[in-house]
Amino acid sequence: MIRNSFLLVFLLVCSCNYFKPQQKSQSIARVGKNYLFKSDIATLVPVGTSKEDSLLLVRDFIDRWASQKLLIEAAEINLSDAKKKEYNTLIKQYKIDLYTRAYIEEVVKRTVDTVVNQEELKKYYEENKENFKTNGTLVRLRYINLSKNNPRFGTIKSKFFDYSKKDKKFWETYALQCKSFAMNDSVWVDMSQVYSKLPFITPDNRDEFIVSGKRIEKTDKNDVYLVKITNVIDKNQISPFEYSKPILKEVLLNKRKLELIKKFEKDITNDAIKNNDYEIYK
Repeated sequence: MIRNSFLLVFLLVCSCNYFKPQQKSQSIARVGKNYLFKSDIATLVPVGTSKEDSLLLVRDFIDRWASQKLLIEAAEINLSDAKKKEYNTLIKQYKIDLYTRAYIEEVVKRTVDTVVNQEELKKYYEENKENFKTNGTLVRLRYINLSKNNPRFGTIKSKFFDYSKKDKKFWETYALQCKSFAMNDSVWVDMSQVYSKLPFITPDNRDEFIVSGKRIEKTDKNDVYLVKITNVIDKNQISPFEYSKPILKEVLLNKRKLELIKKFEKDITNDAIKNNDYEIYK
């Protein structure tokens, strides 16, 4: 009797172990028939992370992995067949869209001409000026910020406001004595850059300073700002060509890409028809 009871217990233990999933080599967690392996987290923890933080990162990753597995299993069991069919159709279409988009992007990257010459930019700008309007005020200016105790301050000030290209060598020497400067007043900048470089100008007082032809001498503690506002374009006006060039180039490149994609799709379809790989049955 004792022998039979021992045999029954042994068979029950063996039976339980038989039905219990065995841990797979190198696995660190299991949800149902899904296993998470050490290789899955090999690059998870950044080099130099402390042991405590490493454990937290790994545990958080395992918990999220388990939650996702449990949720997908629950969803597959509880969602209706109609809903699953609908989502599977969306998943198939998403794969198609993802693959074709990636392939076309590679073709475009290898094929499209990214060189846009000045004539193309100018022509497109002239034909579409109304589409390139300013989002805010644009300014052309030059400025210097220097110590008011500079021994050549009077000369610097005079040459700054009566700027001449023949003074190039003078500015090569004395611009280096300035704390900051920008002498190229042929470049258009937006107001955010003005506020950044000239802190005494603010949104509240900008109308006092941002005026075409305005000469400014502003003392700030031990420093002096000398500013010449060359030109101003207000918001919602047509942007200057030079300022619009980066956007123009982007627009023309996108236009080329779209034309190339359209041609590529047409060519690949025509080739399939020619090779009898594409037929429409009537």
